Formats: sequence, C-alpha cells, structure tokens
Amino acid sequence: MEQLLENGKNESLNALIKTLSALLFSFLLFSIFLVVIGASPIEVFSYMLQGSFGSAFSVQNTIIMSAPLLLVAFCTALPAKLGMVVIGGEGALVAGGLGAAVAGYAMKDTSYGLAILAMLIASFLAGGIWIGIIGWLKYAKGANETIVSLLMNYIAIAFLNHLVEGSLRDPASLNKPSTHHIGVEHMLGKLPGTDIHYGVILGIAGAIIMYVIYHRSIFGFSVRIAGGNPKAARLAGLSLRKIIILTFFLGGGMAGLAGFVEVTAVHGKANASLAAGYGYTGILVAFLARQHPIAIIPVTLLFGALAASNGLIQRRCELPDATLIVLQGIIFVTIIGWDAIVAKVNFKGLKSTSFYTYGSKFLANPLSYYRGSYKS
Repeated sequence: MEQLLENGKNESLNALIKTLSALLFSFLLFSIFLVVIGASPIEVFSYMLQGSFGSAFSVQNTIIMSAPLLLVAFCTALPAKLGMVVIGGEGALVAGGLGAAVAGYAMKDTSYGLAILAMLIASFLAGGIWIGIIGWLKYAKGANETIVSLLMNYIAIAFLNHLVEGSLRDPASLNKPSTHHIGVEHMLGKLPGTDIHYGVILGIAGAIIMYVIYHRSIFGFSVRIAGGNPKAARLAGLSLRKIIILTFFLGGGMAGLAGFVEVTAVHGKANASLAAGYGYTGILVAFLARQHPIAIIPVTLLFGALAASNGLIQRRCELPDATLIVLQGIIFVTIIGWDAIVAKVNFKGLKSTSFYTYGSKFLANPLSYYRGSYKS
C-alpha cells in the first residue's frame, strides 16, 4: 500500500514537472515570436503581470475571467478520462446560458432562491443533454465524438441566434437581439467587499465534487477501467453505455453551468455574447491540467490572467488582440506533443526514457488514442 502511494506521488510530481517545463518552453517560443514581430518580450510580460496581478482590481478581474473556464473545462476533461476528445464546451455553454435565461424569465415573479435554483437546474440539464447526445451517438452509432461535438457547437450557436432573433427576442433589444432580462433582483450576488461574483465559488465547488466522483468513488474507478481497457470493462460486467453517456452528461452539465454564470452574473440575458470562445479555451485548460479536476483550478487562473491583461497589452504595447491567442495556440501545440518529445530525450546515458503517466499518452496523440469500438 505504501508503495502504491509512493508511486502515485512520484507520478503526480512527474506530471507537474513536465507540465511546468512545457509551459516554460511555450513562453520561450512566444518570446521568439514577439521578437520576430518587433515587440519586446520583457515589456509584454511586464504588462501581462501588471494587468493580471498588479492591483486588487486586476486580481479580481483575473478571478472573474476564470469562472466560466473553470466550469467549461470539464466538458473536455471528463470524457478524456475515457480516452475521448470532446470539444463541444462552447455549444454546451450556449445551451446552458439559453436554458438559464428562459428559466429565469419564466420565474421572474418568484423568490430569489427559487429563481436561482430553477436557472441552475435548467442550465445543467441543457448542457448535459446537449453533450449527452454526443455520448449516445458515440456508443450507439460509433460516431466520432470530436467531429460531432465540434459540429454541435455551430448548431447550438445557430439555435441561439434563431431564438433570440425570433420567438424569444425582447422587443427592447434593438441593436443587439437578446432574450428578456432575468431581472436585476435575480442576478448572482458578489462576495462581500469585492467585485467577484459567486460563480467562482460554484466553479470551485464543482471541481471538488468532480474530483470526489472521479477519484474517490466506485464510479470513477469504473471510468478509469473503461478508459484504460474497454474490453476488460465489458468482461468485468461494467455498462459502457451508462458510463459513456453519464460522463458526457456530467461534462456537458458543468459547461452548461458556465452558461448559467454568464447569464446570472454578467449579461442578465442570453444573446450572441454567450459565444465568447470560453468553450475553446476550456479545451486547452483541460489538456494543461491533464484532466485532473483540482489541477483545473490553478490552470484557469493562468488563462484568466491572460484574458484580464489582454486589453492592457493591446493599449501599451500596440499589439493586436490576436497576440495572446497566438500564445494560447503555442501552449496547446506544446502540451499536445510534449510527452512525445521528452520520451525521446536521453537522460543519464539511457537511450530512451518513458515519462508516460496515466492519460499523458492520450495527450501526445489525442486523435488516435483509444479509437476502439465502445459498443458492447
């Protein structure tokens, strides 16, 4: 038992070292990119720190920017435990936001607690069902979950636009079609003495709950078995259909809660602003955190910091908005291939050293790993 615990600690430390080294290498590549375009890396990184952690306002802004990422990342992280690549967080967020807006307007004459609960449930169910459909298609029809989830993003956004410009449109929303406002009295509150809304607490609580479910429960153990060896899972009598669909549902539900946060804490209604790209950034968060629910929390702070400092970097360094998107892209590509790179590096005279931890092989080749049929 002690040996198992020791191996687990070494594995976690190994994963942490590799992730940090990949991040450092990414920032090195980004520095080279900045030099090529004629910008000063030192100046850019200085404003990046200033804009994200340089003042109390900056820190609060960073935390606020992290809130939707903290939830939407689970749409990719949970199915990844089954060796499946789902990139439908954007669609689930939009579906959840739309569900929250509709439920909020329907409950506008009720108490605050009842309205919040209704919006919370509606957003979770909307996002969960949206991604759960992909899980069912994967199991029953053998559909490629990556392609299907990507297409579902566009369907969700088109569906949102159709409704907010049609039957759900508030006549008062002239320049930017939107649903009816849920009511100021039903907006999510803020932590005392700060501008940080309670959506951040919801995200942290969700991460802890997902950790307990997937790392401290029989169901989580079943998921790891199914992800590692589907044939062994069948022989053990596990229902792959239930495991796949429920995992997809939970991942989509978490992303749907990100839509709830955006509606109840930021916009107060559903419109095109829901499709702000959080779902796609959430993919990167999940990969960088190696699908670990607790690790997702600090990783979201990193990307929240990038988002919070983007405006300052644009103004002071006169760089375009896409500059930090380039950094995100570099991080994504580096994380994807980092395990494959370090596995071929010689250390201490060895011809090759394998650094694979659970799930890292999947990161090195995410579109081909675990492509066997899950249909029993």
